[in-house]
Amino acid sequence: MDDLKKVVAGNIIKLRTSMNLTQAQLGEKLNYSDKSISKWERGESVPDVFVLKTIADMAGVTVDYIITLHDPDEEVQIEAKGPRYSRRFITLTVLAGIWALAVLVFVVLWLCGIFNWLVFIYAIPVSLITLLVLNSVWGDRSWNLYIISGLVWGIICSIYLTAIKFNWWQLFLLGIPAQIIIIFAFSIRRRPKKAVNN
Repeated sequence: MDDLKKVVAGNIIKLRTSMNLTQAQLGEKLNYSDKSISKWERGESVPDVFVLKTIADMAGVTVDYIITLHDPDEEVQIEAKGPRYSRRFITLTVLAGIWALAVLVFVVLWLCGIFNWLVFIYAIPVSLITLLVLNSVWGDRSWNLYIISGLVWGIICSIYLTAIKFNWWQLFLLGIPAQIIIIFAFSIRRRPKKAVNN
């Protein structure tokens, strides 16, 4: 059993480093503490089969690879899952499309004799909603706090500027509790699971 623990420990280290992850980052992805990852990598305990499967899927290897002894000089080949596209380039292209559409609507309305600059104000929440969706789909949720905050204030500004003749400045007061709720919601963290000693 001790030999198996050492094999699994060595392979977890090799896979983690080949994915350029720290113990804390791997722990976050698995919902375990970095102390648990450290125990696995020291061979003090072995993760359960579900965790092994998750690690294997992340690295593009099989569970069998993790529990099998390999040559120390053997390079780990991380499989690319599907075609790799530049997420940033896709996001910028989509956002540019939204703003191009806003310009088109503005020009068409202007040619019809309606000068409505609010089209650009409405493009702000639409852009932020799109950015939020793309950011959430690709798993980079670190910016969602700022995107949602901008979205709330963008919607409030859109409503205020649409009905500017009524001077509903009080709408901006709604943004304060909304911002506090957003900050508190993003402060909620799941507790990492503790490793069970085997």
